Amino acid sequence: MRGGFLAVALGFGAWAVASRWDEVAAGFRELTPAMVAASLAAVVGALLGAMLTWRTLLADLGSRLPVRSAARVFFVGQLGKYIPGTVWPLIAQMEMGRDLGVPRARSAAAFFLMMPVQLATGLLVAFGTLGWDRFGWLLLLVPVLLVLLEPRVVNAVIGYGLRRLKRPPLERPLTRKGMLAALGWALVGWVWYGVHLYFVAPQGGLVFAIGAFALSWCLGIMTFVVPAGAGVREVAMVAVLAPVMESGPAIAVALSSRVVIILGDLLCAGAAGLSARRRSV
Repeated sequence: MRGGFLAVALGFGAWAVASRWDEVAAGFRELTPAMVAASLAAVVGALLGAMLTWRTLLADLGSRLPVRSAARVFFVGQLGKYIPGTVWPLIAQMEMGRDLGVPRARSAAAFFLMMPVQLATGLLVAFGTLGWDRFGWLLLLVPVLLVLLEPRVVNAVIGYGLRRLKRPPLERPLTRKGMLAALGWALVGWVWYGVHLYFVAPQGGLVFAIGAFALSWCLGIMTFVVPAGAGVREVAMVAVLAPVMESGPAIAVALSSRVVIILGDLLCAGAAGLSARRRSV
């Protein structure tokens, strides 16, 4: 099913690009190397915000890793999201974390907490920046996510899952202070993601770019049947950019954003791995 969904998404994406190729090509020509480089730098800032969100959750659960070690585990493990299936980043982070003394259950808890944290903050950012008239329906999802982020609820769910797996309970429960700190870092990440989109699509302004990317990312990540929301995020981004851009240039922006984020993932993973290797030497 995953393979079929991905094939359909990529097929429709290729058709959309081919049917508007002249407009898409014109949109690509408007993107200068300086714009793309600035967008990549902003993506690195956003990825650092995501890493610090994960590190904060892990520390609140009882494993405070140095920034360099946390970066290696998070960024290298995140490359697994490009493999079909949702387990590869989890497995990578659990195994690399174990080498640093982090229990597998604690790594798994931090991993699964990342999605509701990013979804809740992303939807709040989208609503706050794009406005009630078009995206007021997002408020219907926020209360559910906020309930799921209540530490007492989170701890109960984690405890139930560990009991079902016949694993020992977590040594330290999640606290409200730790959750609020993680939410703060997640918001920082959304700002940088918005900056990255603004550099390649400045027509709507920075505030609009922050909301546009947050909404398209949230819609993409909800379709977890495809790796990293491939295709869905781009369709959502083109739709959200419709008030300020024609479809051809919007497609070019969406594709450029995808490429820049992939480059950012590779850059952060490579830099984190190289830094850890130099330190070990």
